Amino acid sequence: MQMNDQRDIKAPRSDVWAALLSAEVLKDCVPGAQEVTGSPEEGFEATVVQKVGPVKATFKGQVILSDMVEGESLTLSGEGKGGAAGFAKGEAKVRLEDIDEGTRLIYEVEAKVGGKLAQLGSRLIDGFAKKMADQFFENFQTVVEGPAEDAAPGEVAEGEDAAPKKKGWLSRLKG
Repeated sequence: MQMNDQRDIKAPRSDVWAALLSAEVLKDCVPGAQEVTGSPEEGFEATVVQKVGPVKATFKGQVILSDMVEGESLTLSGEGKGGAAGFAKGEAKVRLEDIDEGTRLIYEVEAKVGGKLAQLGSRLIDGFAKKMADQFFENFQTVVEGPAEDAAPGEVAEGEDAAPKKKGWLSRLKG
């Protein structure tokens, strides 16, 4: 299964690049991630719990970063084994471009599954893979940009009872 898309992120390219290399950010963005550890140089170890149709599994695997061109592009390759459920592996080629509002993140994803998961049928698997990729990059955009400036419905926007603003990932690291 292959898919591609792009997201416009309201953040400088350097922040987007740093976020792509952060285990903390990856954990916040991968749907179902329980743990992500490691470094860009040595790769990341991940534990992800997912339910695909009737099959629920805990995948343990690795993510390797390759073809890195500082601040411009990289390839994220991962493979996870889910025991009896089977395996999932995929690759995302990510490219960054400057735009007026911040950074355009362009991605091409290729995913494969095997074992019980593959028996679920390509339509279900393709839909799930697309949903996972979309959710990852949507989460990534939210984490990098930080929360929306507007208060959520029902939230006090200002004044004494206002909730403290949630910091974006970069602010948390600096602060």
